Amino acid sequence: MIAKLKGVLEASASDHAVIDVNGVGYLVSASSRTLQALGPVGGEVTIHTEMLVGDDFIRLIGFASASERDWFRLLGSVQGVGSKVALAILSTLETVELQSAIAVGDAAMVARSPGVGPKLASRIVNELKDKVGGIAAAPGGVAVPAAGSASADAVSALLNLGFKPAEASRAVAAAQGELGDDATLDALVRTALKKAAK
Repeated sequence: MIAKLKGVLEASASDHAVIDVNGVGYLVSASSRTLQALGPVGGEVTIHTEMLVGDDFIRLIGFASASERDWFRLLGSVQGVGSKVALAILSTLETVELQSAIAVGDAAMVARSPGVGPKLASRIVNELKDKVGGIAAAPGGVAVPAAGSASADAVSALLNLGFKPAEASRAVAAAQGELGDDATLDALVRTALKKAAK
């Protein structure tokens, strides 16, 4: 099993890179985020890998971080999500955005990825919710509320308006603190928007 490669980036394309490790060129498929993170051709790179073995193929998938590799494995555990779909999701969403979308049950955010329809997005969110946990930590240590609550719906609304997960979570948490636990979705969204604007 090849878990990590360290060498020189020999070539880079839209969906893969070739990494020279002591004279051996490894072709590594990767998300667009990972390929961008590798830097220029000719530079030293370290990439985490997952080796896929089938009846008629052996493929290396590369990741900029071990966390991205863990998400690839998690996505692959969902029926209907192959390596191409998992890489498309990881190209579209940062891991923290994916974690937030699953925590708040936002299938529409997952469905933004090419090749992911509404049904598959819902399956991903539903199957991974328990594995990811009802409450996920966003950057800055802000807790993402459990799915189904008014605050979770408010976070989802802010995410759909273009807020980053950490900003949305912080603004909704501040609004919840001001309005109390029984605040309505409408009130939470309005107050959160005011908090975010400050």
